[in-house]
Amino acid sequence: MSEREYLETDVVIVGAGNAAMSAAISASEQGARVLVLEKSPEKYKGGNSSHTHGSIRFAYDGVDDIKEIVPDLTEQELQTTDFGSYPDEQFFEDMCRLTDYRTDPELASLLTSESLETMKWLHSHKVRFVPIYGRQAFKIDGMFKFWGGMILESVGGGQGLVDILHKEAVEHGTKVLFNAMATELLHDDEGVYGVVFKHNGKTAEVHAKAVILASGGFHANKEMRTRYLGPGWDIAKTRGSRYNTGDGIRMALEIGAGSTGNWSGAHSVGGDMNVPDFTEGFQKLSYPFGIIVNAEGKRFVDEGADFRNYTYAKYGKKILEQPRQFAWQIFDQKVTGLLREEYKGRQVTKVKADTLEKLAEKLVGVDQQTFLKTVEEYNQAVREDIPFHPNVKDGRRTEGLEVEKTNWANTLDEGPFEAYQVTCGITFTYGGLKINTAAEVQDLLDHSIPGLFAAGELVGGLFYFNYPGGAGLMAGSVFGKIAGKNAAELMKRRQEQEAAMNN
Repeated sequence: MSEREYLETDVVIVGAGNAAMSAAISASEQGARVLVLEKSPEKYKGGNSSHTHGSIRFAYDGVDDIKEIVPDLTEQELQTTDFGSYPDEQFFEDMCRLTDYRTDPELASLLTSESLETMKWLHSHKVRFVPIYGRQAFKIDGMFKFWGGMILESVGGGQGLVDILHKEAVEHGTKVLFNAMATELLHDDEGVYGVVFKHNGKTAEVHAKAVILASGGFHANKEMRTRYLGPGWDIAKTRGSRYNTGDGIRMALEIGAGSTGNWSGAHSVGGDMNVPDFTEGFQKLSYPFGIIVNAEGKRFVDEGADFRNYTYAKYGKKILEQPRQFAWQIFDQKVTGLLREEYKGRQVTKVKADTLEKLAEKLVGVDQQTFLKTVEEYNQAVREDIPFHPNVKDGRRTEGLEVEKTNWANTLDEGPFEAYQVTCGITFTYGGLKINTAAEVQDLLDHSIPGLFAAGELVGGLFYFNYPGGAGLMAGSVFGKIAGKNAAELMKRRQEQEAAMNN
């Protein structure tokens, strides 16, 4: 039997996505030696962060805040863009409203109040941001107007964000081990002091003054999904990283960490019916401009209840609840020019027809007669006297339907018509470890576990039932930065204690 390899460092971080690398940079800024353990091969680094568009939600008061984060905005962009404002109070209210006021108020308040300064901190570490023209703003009368509280994304999307954070962390002295799967937390009565992991299949240990868990939730673990989310979630499509299998959560629970949050809930979206798991471009998120019907040919959600980045994370579950777990999104020519880029790829389950009758024949699995009746009733119910405006909640609604549409209700009467078959895709899970505002993991008695911190999607308590788009990346950055700073400060205190004992 070969002897186990032992390593030593100041702070060890499990995971290598946005939250983890923000923690690594933050800890190294305080003088800590940092080792990152990444389960995946290097080419797949970054967890769910690398699979996002890089869209990130933060509070800001106006264009001057935006110019600090995006200093290379052109004069033309400034003159033709209405960035508006998104105050801290509005961000906090969105966190409360979308979670039915169940979000942890202290964590949510910290997230929203620290979001702008964290954006400036990311910018200081060479992360570049650009306005999300196209997906978050439409040009009307020569002006782009942003909607839904989300206006910037990282250059290169999520992968670009991850690449920059990795480069910056390494330049600050962080060491990253790939193919390094954490399996167990080392702990005693004094707290957590290291991690057991398998590096290229061989077991090793790293001892440290502090451990930060930032390895994501359990969305890619079908057994855990079915156990916690319930029946049917094992057959949902899996989006994002295949490496987010709940390891960090499991290790912490095994040593007495407390759990919190919406363990039966998850971020889930509607996306292409027939693509394999982990396929990029899965999501289909322009549904507010059309209607969605199930196998019975009936509508089952208010497609215009709110801006898509306030509803998309809960409508995947609604589709999973339908007969045979699929639906069709229907659009006519009045709005096809507004569809997002993911509708234009080759790997898309799409049908097209000049008439609704011919379209009905192509909607696989759908009751044709009921579908045509649904569209007829919907068209008759649309308030065409109210102007359509894609950049605001325009109030153009239906009246008299069992399931009303409250915004962006256009009649379906201009062919050719397009339809896209969708199913549920799970992105990340909401339940996780309980932390305090210092990002310290709490035990079952709500005491901090010495030496153990957490950030990112394995933290519970922020999101319930729903999710404001871009808040996940922001939460990872905010709490990753806090975890790194506090882990480094703990490292210094422990070093001082050891020095005092040796004198």
